Amino acid sequence: MDKTPEESRIEPVLTDSPEPRVPPDLPPAAANTIEDPLRKAELAATEHREAWLRAKAEADNIRKRAQVEITNAHKFAVEEFAAELLAVKDSLEAALVAENPSVATMKSGVEITLKQLVAVFERFRLSEINPQGQKFDPHRHQAIGTVDSDAEPNTVAQVLQKGYLLHDRVIRPALVMVAKAKGVES
Repeated sequence: MDKTPEESRIEPVLTDSPEPRVPPDLPPAAANTIEDPLRKAELAATEHREAWLRAKAEADNIRKRAQVEITNAHKFAVEEFAAELLAVKDSLEAALVAENPSVATMKSGVEITLKQLVAVFERFRLSEINPQGQKFDPHRHQAIGTVDSDAEPNTVAQVLQKGYLLHDRVIRPALVMVAKAKGVES
């Protein structure tokens, strides 16, 4: 294979130097044209790497901030509810330190305290499940047993303990006794 005159002038030169070497007999303009694309590619690669490092650092910071916010949200989720309950606790403590309370004043104080508690429950959408006479619902009621009753079978005949909903989620099912059909053994 014969080389053209230009190819014969450019011989590969092997050195330990990181800079590419251009044969000394090439004009300076030709040397710049060979090195320019390489320099541009190296600059672009450096810029892309720096942008990637910045984006990676920003993503790490966002993840860490989100983790702290989630931890704080769990930690302080009931803060407002707890603050509202303090008034109820204060009322109960005031009843205990009252001197010579009569049954009537104690009852009146307990009723007022209960009203405070109900108001807090309503404000935070905590509602009672009192299913007396309703059809038994295993999602909202927990049956303790069955009883003979004049009520329709599979209805709640007796509520032993009220249940509670937080918004629409059951946080405690109502403990109930369920009516059974007459003449049916349990």
